[in-house]
Amino acid sequence: MNGIRAITIFVRAATLGSLRSAAVDQGISPQAASHAVMQLEKELGVRLFHRTTRKLSLTEEGQRLLDSVKPALAMLSSALDEARRSKEEVSGMLRVSAPRALGLPVLWPYFEEFQKLYQNVQLEVQFDDQFTDLVTDRADVGFRGGPPPSGGSIARRLVPIQLIVCASPEYIERNGAPRTIEELAQHRCTGYRRANTGKLAQWQFRIGDEIVYRDVPAAICVNDTEMETQAVLSGLGIGQLGSFNATTHIRSGRLIPLLTRHVTEYGMVYIYYKHRTEQSLRVKTFIEFMVERMAGNRNFFLDPSELRAAQPPQQQQQDRAARKRG
Repeated sequence: MNGIRAITIFVRAATLGSLRSAAVDQGISPQAASHAVMQLEKELGVRLFHRTTRKLSLTEEGQRLLDSVKPALAMLSSALDEARRSKEEVSGMLRVSAPRALGLPVLWPYFEEFQKLYQNVQLEVQFDDQFTDLVTDRADVGFRGGPPPSGGSIARRLVPIQLIVCASPEYIERNGAPRTIEELAQHRCTGYRRANTGKLAQWQFRIGDEIVYRDVPAAICVNDTEMETQAVLSGLGIGQLGSFNATTHIRSGRLIPLLTRHVTEYGMVYIYYKHRTEQSLRVKTFIEFMVERMAGNRNFFLDPSELRAAQPPQQQQQDRAARKRG
């Protein structure tokens, strides 16, 4: 029997004036209660009770121990009650980690909605392009774009990430639209420098059943996906943007998708977390809230027919001819 359990039995026996009553209170046998107190006395090297057949009273050492441990036990009991309540109430600190690229354009509106619904939750959000280890970094929930996270966490798919070559209508009117991947070299293009490596990201294209990578010279280079999206919207160049940045602008006509037969999927947006047995109610509630709103959400990606319909007429004709040949 551990020390805290033995001290608890000692306190209950002293309070109730009987080891038998303490045993009933703790749901153990009288023999187990007596043995626990005797072991505690042996460990401390002092007698804690005067025992008679009719009465149990504290020794001087027992009284001093009781006075010392009662406040500590009260604090422990309060802490345990609070931990139990966290299973019943949606409240307390919730730490969330996500890449900057997903922060404002994808996740933040849902974080705001969650905070308004659950005002007793203190939401602490860390936007960081490094992969977050939930245990090491003491996060409750993480988000990630691309391949699924490793490290023993549970990951759930939310939405696919497409890489779409886009330009503004103004850019196309001034400069025309590339008809092939090779023609991109004749255009001003934007570039994205990865924050975690400092390297310029290669552009990815689907050619038949293969994914190929190309180094596309950048006329303007940034290290933030929203900045790159803004550069393309402003007509500074053609960019290959993530669907979570581009979809709304394509549907509104502010961006035109190009070379759509070469669009690739760059993995998924995932939500990941530790095993459910380790979760408080606030964490479970947040996970289900985000899954309900984001899983398969068509606001963040386009199907192939929608992409083809949005591209310039000349490229639509090329795509139809390519499909006929295929």
